[in-house]
Amino acid sequence: MNGMARNGHESLVDVRWLERHLDDDDLCVVDASWHLPTTGRDARGEYLAAHIPGAVFFDIDRIADTGSGLPHMLPEAGHFAREAGRLGIDNHTRVIVYDSAGLFSAARVWWMFRVFGHVRVAILDAGLPAWQRADLPLEAGRVERPPAGFVPHPDPAAVWTLADVQRNLETGLAAVIDARPSGRFAGTDPEPRAGLPSGHIPGARNTPLNTVIDPETGCVRPPAELRERFADLDERPVVCSCGTGVTACVLAFALHRLGREDVAVYDGSWTEWAGRADAPIETGPGDDGPAD
Repeated sequence: MNGMARNGHESLVDVRWLERHLDDDDLCVVDASWHLPTTGRDARGEYLAAHIPGAVFFDIDRIADTGSGLPHMLPEAGHFAREAGRLGIDNHTRVIVYDSAGLFSAARVWWMFRVFGHVRVAILDAGLPAWQRADLPLEAGRVERPPAGFVPHPDPAAVWTLADVQRNLETGLAAVIDARPSGRFAGTDPEPRAGLPSGHIPGARNTPLNTVIDPETGCVRPPAELRERFADLDERPVVCSCGTGVTACVLAFALHRLGREDVAVYDGSWTEWAGRADAPIETGPGDDGPAD
């Protein structure tokens, strides 16, 4: 495993580590693949066709607060606990999360487990593409593990609501960073969801996904490079945002890799903010300019 986190649990593993530990009794591999609706891709169908041996499928859209009216909002603790148990995950399970993009939606599931108090969770560096490049085996079909009991220990400070972001406009107590591409952040490119204006939360800075991922390897950038890319963050707590709370978690993961534990995710993100008539929107690159 690479990268010991401050809490004593490693947060990032490579494919060779996973290959060696794949049959460990206390380990559960989780396919957390999810795709934007505009792609037309079926993450569950792709999982059933080919996944890392033994991996269970975590449905981000179903293990969610489906009554909120917003995409894949964080479920309440009991719902998450029941679903984790159905996947065969208890409080002692070592969870390794990956996705089919390399690093996209896996960080969302990593973050969800941590929100509910489970720190024995890591991300597979560069995900399924790295596993395939290493010519490692895949299997098809659904995996079912014996049910388990998961007891949640929620961390409400890790989740920001609309009201929290609205208050922060007045207080400026936290720095808001946005993982969306620079064109959407600046308001020059459209959002993927019809009818939603582009732009950004006033005062936010743009930190696109490729800030923290090496585009050639798909791997998370090493800590020295991450420190450079987040060098202009001050000592304030950080709140990560994006389109629907998925890639915001990639930024939260990168900051976790640097030992920052004062990081939250705005769960509703831009879909909630821009969908409200009373939420102010700024356009342009922002004070920090585009970060890609």
